Amino acid sequence: MLLTDKYADKIHGIITCYDRMIIQGYIPNWSHAEAMTAYMKLNGIRIFDYPTSFSQPLTEQVRQNAEKIAHENGMEIEFIRKLHAFRKDDRIQNIIAET
Repeated sequence: MLLTDKYADKIHGIITCYDRMIIQGYIPNWSHAEAMTAYMKLNGIRIFDYPTSFSQPLTEQVRQNAEKIAHENGMEIEFIRKLHAFRKDDRIQNIIAET
């Protein structure tokens, strides 16, 4: 099931693009240092364990979900290691020409 089908009653529009999107917002309970500190203490997460016990597993979940969605929709995710290796606009034009 597509996300657009699953949440159709909550979606007011769809944006389609070939480039990146920046989604801004905040998680209310984590929006400032004291709140994040309280969350970590409440859940027994030590500051030095944060990368391995919290952020890395969450990052992995997001990555796997993105790959799953791309696969289900016949799309490919292209990882670009060097930010300035080439012009993104040129790459987008190549992708459009290939389809």
